[in-house]
Amino acid sequence: MDLMEMSDHDLYFDQPLPQSMEALIRQAALHYHQPEAEFMLLAAYMILPHHPTIHVALYRYYYYKHRLPEALLIAERTLEDAGINLGFLGHWSEATLARLKACDSNMAMVRYYLLALKGSGFICLRIGRRQEGLMRLQKVVSMDSEDRLGAAAILRVVEDYREED
Repeated sequence: MDLMEMSDHDLYFDQPLPQSMEALIRQAALHYHQPEAEFMLLAAYMILPHHPTIHVALYRYYYYKHRLPEALLIAERTLEDAGINLGFLGHWSEATLARLKACDSNMAMVRYYLLALKGSGFICLRIGRRQEGLMRLQKVVSMDSEDRLGAAAILRVVEDYREED
């Protein structure tokens, strides 16, 4: 399975977004250093809580503000929504290559799901939830044998760091 194959499916940012939500996201970007930026993104999230573009905007806001617990919460919501969209009804730990192959017709959403899992794993490592972070990254690696998404590279860095200690 090639995780770079997107075929003719929309990417998360191609999914239609009402102009009012686009405007909120744009305004939040313009006011990034002011508290109202968060309120604008949260307002968009409250109106369209399952839209991937809004998830990404809110995730990035929290991540780049170094508010990692909040970024992790959004990554978790993203995993839930993308999982439902793909037909995964269980926890990320229950995802398998066979289940991904069954969803193979929408590789863009599979990739989005795995990137959310990778991001959540990285954040877990950063906030001290090491074992959970490693498990998440290992799950991505188990489904991305060519390391197209870079989770194996992160695991190598963690391993190298552990060896230096």
